[in-house]
Amino acid sequence: MKLYSINTGFFKLDGGAMFGVVPKVMWQKLNQPDENNLCNWAMRSLLIEDGNKLILIDNGIGTKQDAKFFSHYYLNGDDNLEKSLAQHRFSKDDITDVVLTHLHFDHCGGSVERVNDKLQTAFKNATYWSNELHWNWATEPNDREKASFLKENILPIQESGQLKFVADVSSANHAAATISSIALNPLQTVDSNILPTLSYKIVNGHTDAMMLPQIQYKEHTIVYMADLLPSAAHLPIPYVMAYDMFPLTTLNEKKSFLKEAAENNNILFFEHDASNECCSLQQTEKGIRPKDFMKLSEL
Repeated sequence: MKLYSINTGFFKLDGGAMFGVVPKVMWQKLNQPDENNLCNWAMRSLLIEDGNKLILIDNGIGTKQDAKFFSHYYLNGDDNLEKSLAQHRFSKDDITDVVLTHLHFDHCGGSVERVNDKLQTAFKNATYWSNELHWNWATEPNDREKASFLKENILPIQESGQLKFVADVSSANHAAATISSIALNPLQTVDSNILPTLSYKIVNGHTDAMMLPQIQYKEHTIVYMADLLPSAAHLPIPYVMAYDMFPLTTLNEKKSFLKEAAENNNILFFEHDASNECCSLQQTEKGIRPKDFMKLSEL
């Protein structure tokens, strides 16, 4: 097995939205905002090569939206999906499986492309993986979240016949997600249906039934953090994004996950951290914090 970090570019989001109730005087030390209060964030995918399988986890914002849409997000940097794949001698046609942690546009926008004004899947030889609970949540969105679930990113996948669901994903009772009931309980883990070394943690705070892929690699368990921990700056328990649908659930899921990850010496792979690709964890007097930062290629 080989793992590759795939950088699809950077974008900007409001710092206050990314750090929730944490005051700016504290979070600006972690990600310096510009004059418009915007912070820069990565869109970092993960590529798994194992035998005849080439598995891509998330795929960035894509290129098919109009200029007005992209003007809201200040895309920057020299990286894109095709260029990053080519650096490892791959193309989109080589991808056998696309794992979508969730269907927000900055995670799945590259799934579908526009060719001659027609929408079609960008990975023509791949199976796309989601789960039924999250798919239903995204295709019948609530009013607060619907701006993140763009039908042009989602529906063509199902129409192509390339969509499959991970089995056995159960829904959490958000109303019961109190600190006492969930904080120290292990998160649900389900098989990937792709590789025996790939499974998913299921979390429900950011959006319903988001999947966190975890990969057994060499002597490590690497966890792709998606939006449970978008960056290393979000490790402190109260640092919860305002974008999250169920902030208290996120808080408790972070507490449960970090306890387990620290005990098991997991390596965290950050999708949105503009500076840090991976880190290990350690217990400190302030709680669980990064121990060592590293690149995926250094493992």
